[in-house]
Amino acid sequence: MSTRFCFVRHGETDWNVQRRLQGHIDTPLNQIGLAQAEATAHGLRGHRFDALYCSDLIRTLQTARYAAQLLDLPIHLRSALRERHFGAFQGLTYGEAEHHFPADYARFKVRDPGYAILDDGESLLQHRERVQACLLQIAADHPGQTVLIVTHGGVLDIVYRLATGLDMAAPRDFGIPNAALNWLSHSAGNWQLLQWADQAHLEAALDELP
Repeated sequence: MSTRFCFVRHGETDWNVQRRLQGHIDTPLNQIGLAQAEATAHGLRGHRFDALYCSDLIRTLQTARYAAQLLDLPIHLRSALRERHFGAFQGLTYGEAEHHFPADYARFKVRDPGYAILDDGESLLQHRERVQACLLQIAADHPGQTVLIVTHGGVLDIVYRLATGLDMAAPRDFGIPNAALNWLSHSAGNWQLLQWADQAHLEAALDELP
């Protein structure tokens, strides 16, 4: 039986605006992000969900709380749904990371799948393994059901590539806006993309940087 998913990237944070690499740093939503989270909840109100899962970082939890209240669902926190750990890059803008760590940033920029960012950062492959294992478990726990997942841009990047077959090293050619709705289904190990980056409920949203 297939499991239907709606993936939502968290609402806007000040670090999104500043183009800082957040990773596992616990940054809250700004006022725009809180308004986006509320709008997303209202955009989801006409849909039926059987479960709500969320990254355990505050920006996703703040986003999920609006939906949880309107949909009358408990929030199941999963650290495996966190953003990629950006190691020494965390807290820096993309320009600062390139300035301070030029050789490492070059491998990061070209999406070298096996490159683990210095200071305990993750590689793209490590991040994908973590996220994929978590999502497969959720799918197994909810056959034939519909699940809402509030998470991060890097996780959505992985999900899109799993569904479309786009290589992890390929440049990103699709948007990942804050608080947009992304619908996919999973059955027997296969992902299918149903609808991507629906922003009908939003006035505007920042895209995730590649």
